[in-house]
Amino acid sequence: MTHIPPSSFDRIPELALDWIAKGRAVAIATVAYTWGSAPRPTGSQMLIADSGEIEGSVSGGCVEGAVVLEAQEALRDGRCRVLEFGVSGEDAFSAGLACGGEIKVLVEPVGEDIGAGQGLPLAMLRDLVAARAARQTVSYHLQFDGWRRALRPAHGGDETSLSEELFAHLHAPPLRLIIAGAVHVAQALIPMAQIVGYDVTLIDPRGAFATADRFPGVTLYEDYPDEVLADLSLDRRTAIVTLAHDPKIDDPALEAGLNAPVFYIGSLGSRRTQGQRLDRLAARGFSPEQLRRIHGPVGLDIGSVGPAEIAVSIMAELVARQRAQP
Repeated sequence: MTHIPPSSFDRIPELALDWIAKGRAVAIATVAYTWGSAPRPTGSQMLIADSGEIEGSVSGGCVEGAVVLEAQEALRDGRCRVLEFGVSGEDAFSAGLACGGEIKVLVEPVGEDIGAGQGLPLAMLRDLVAARAARQTVSYHLQFDGWRRALRPAHGGDETSLSEELFAHLHAPPLRLIIAGAVHVAQALIPMAQIVGYDVTLIDPRGAFATADRFPGVTLYEDYPDEVLADLSLDRRTAIVTLAHDPKIDDPALEAGLNAPVFYIGSLGSRRTQGQRLDRLAARGFSPEQLRRIHGPVGLDIGSVGPAEIAVSIMAELVARQRAQP
């Protein structure tokens, strides 16, 4: 079975395949349109099983209950539907949109051979999951006339959008956090990152540190970062954090990040340590502009003390930097 991280809010396609493999019939609900004060952005998804089990979210209130009922009906009749929720005042509050606003939710049963034949083909769901695993950004197109579907490579300017004829859903690869240094801060940081939705890779050549007992369910490499990172396709959905406090482990990871379009690079250590680190990297040819990409000391300055609080500061800075991306 596919391993699903503790947070599945951004893993609905993967979780759908996992549930289907366990014999459940499922439908996927997707926020296709928002207006006003919508609780969840377009593209947010929820998975619903015929038994009533759910994962993910399309709203912050009672909309979920109505979506579950419609999804179960969709599994019975095999028909997709676009649901509309929210106006203003008491109606908005009862729909879970207490601040006003409007959302439209697309509900798709999975399986092309059910009911009216409108369902999302299982083969296409598999292709979507494979593309995400390969860190490819793809656009899922659904034509309402005939319920025709296509999965296409994404291009610049593509976005999730809804018209009378077409729903286009941009699927970016999952956010990824690469950590160099299997230390106590990593033990606190990794569960937080997984809850937020990051895939986590941990690198440390010291076998006694990078063990499955200390980091269960985490992708581990008992190598130096330069032996690993060249093969990981570092992209704009990737963050690198070094925690080892050992230049032999930290510096190769920082160099890989500086040579790639990763959205965040952070390194644990004091301001003095950061100064020494920048001097070493400058001697290796990195420019002052490049070196300004390294957040050091890593994390927001919240006066954190101890591994858990340091992990909170790092996670907060990761979220802030990722959301600030164009």
